[in-house]
Amino acid sequence: MPLRDHFRPPVENDHSWDELHGMWPAVIVQQLSHELPEGYIAAPRVHLGAAFEIDVSTYERDEPALRDKPNDGTPGVAMATWAPPQPTLTLETELPFQDEYEVRVYDVRHGRRLVAAIEIVSPSNKDRPESRRAFVAKVAALLQSDVCVSVVDVVTIRQFNLHAGLLELIGRSDPLLGAPPPTLYAVTVRGRKRGGARPLLDTWFYPLTPGRTLPTLPIWLDVDRGVFLDLETSYEAACHVLRIA
Repeated sequence: MPLRDHFRPPVENDHSWDELHGMWPAVIVQQLSHELPEGYIAAPRVHLGAAFEIDVSTYERDEPALRDKPNDGTPGVAMATWAPPQPTLTLETELPFQDEYEVRVYDVRHGRRLVAAIEIVSPSNKDRPESRRAFVAKVAALLQSDVCVSVVDVVTIRQFNLHAGLLELIGRSDPLLGAPPPTLYAVTVRGRKRGGARPLLDTWFYPLTPGRTLPTLPIWLDVDRGVFLDLETSYEAACHVLRIA
């Protein structure tokens, strides 16, 4: 079955996009459990971004504060008033809290070392410049830690290519992406170190189109070891469980 548009009718009429995003990582884990060699495990990770406010002024201890003068008539301990300097800059801003729908692959032979991450892009990853920068920075940090990263973007309501943003961050481009680059795609990226030479970045990029099948991605576990992730199989399994026609 082909890729559906989960953000517009008719699919949107009966199923919210986050149903697929929540189910897909678990199905990918099931699929990889049959593909990964001994010593490697896959685990889903779903984290919904949320803002939390902490009002420090309302927090009180049950015991008397040290600065309070004792009631037994003895002199209290003088406490200096903390007077920090004025900030050099104050900005009105809102730090992005992002949704994370991903699968992580670990090498349990070496202390559960993270070796691969499969990121399923959500609308919140693409909705604002600061959100896009945060996602790209996360991918870059994973690559710097020798983690193979795959990105799957089926979000049709946000017109931005995060993979192109990653290449722009490192001052590179891919002629195959075109101008403008496709906004739906699947890509695997891995870094390769070369002793004293500059490291290399390998990419496997596949544009996606609603109505067509999804590709198979290479998932690298080590320099010369990896498995294949059949996105079409896991996607159809997730849609079947959710009864998405």
